[in-house]
Amino acid sequence: MPDDALHANDLILFVQVVDAGSFTLAAEHTGVPKATLSRRLAALENEFGERLLQRSTRRLVLTEFGEQMLHYARHLADGAADAVAYAQQRRVAPQGTLRVTLPPDYEELALTDVLVRFTDRYPDVKLELDLSARRVDLVAERFDVAVRAASTLPDDNALVARRVAVLHNGLYASPDYLCRHEAPQTPEQLHEHTGLTLLGGTGEHQDWELSSGNERWQGLPKRTLGANSVGLLRTLALRGLGIVGMSARHAQRVGGDQKALVPVLPGWTLPPTTIWCVTAGRRLLPKRTEAFIETLKDVIGERSVAE
Repeated sequence: MPDDALHANDLILFVQVVDAGSFTLAAEHTGVPKATLSRRLAALENEFGERLLQRSTRRLVLTEFGEQMLHYARHLADGAADAVAYAQQRRVAPQGTLRVTLPPDYEELALTDVLVRFTDRYPDVKLELDLSARRVDLVAERFDVAVRAASTLPDDNALVARRVAVLHNGLYASPDYLCRHEAPQTPEQLHEHTGLTLLGGTGEHQDWELSSGNERWQGLPKRTLGANSVGLLRTLALRGLGIVGMSARHAQRVGGDQKALVPVLPGWTLPPTTIWCVTAGRRLLPKRTEAFIETLKDVIGERSVAE
């Protein structure tokens, strides 16, 4: 075994001896004979050229050098423990309760398909779902995962955000609406139409920011109908009330007797929307949480590629 590996093992034993408070107790906890522990730490001290511990019949006392080395040795021991825990966790089937917070318009993200596939794959996991657009406190409210749709997320060092997929957005309307109103050929002609627009957090209408190559256009139709629900706006668009901005996948989804919306100004696009999966900043996630994230990536990733 290389010397570095020997040093690593002995440094972990050093941590275990310090935590136990004596070679005798450390031998009981680790299963390594007391004489072997003493010999290996002595060899480590000889290698470093300084004492780690002052030994007496009653107790062990860290030297100044030992205190500094203990800091680094603990990182090594913690990393080894995490690696073992990870390997063991991989062998355990996901189970327990998984609390997930989803955006209210979860249908737009094909999250029903995610939930169906997840519950089919992992029947031992109990799902608890919260539909909310608010920014939840994952730790205080005991949520395991937050799924959010946004261009960017607020900075928070306590959270880890994973990018799941990117949705491509554009303008859409029903065939019936375009039969009654001449389809716009340029963004400027949108002023002559009715816009079904998404409301921001403070109730303001969000401008459409269109781009086509190097060209840009920002604005809204003169007539607008606003809502804070993409699902409602889609329903209104299907009923022929106006033009709506949304993802291609959601606009062209067909269900029941509904027909898909058709593109308006197909050469122009709205900024894409990123689907995020947010968790508390833990080094190791529970198996059930990992399984949900992977299912989310599988299903939404498939739909994203299909676009």
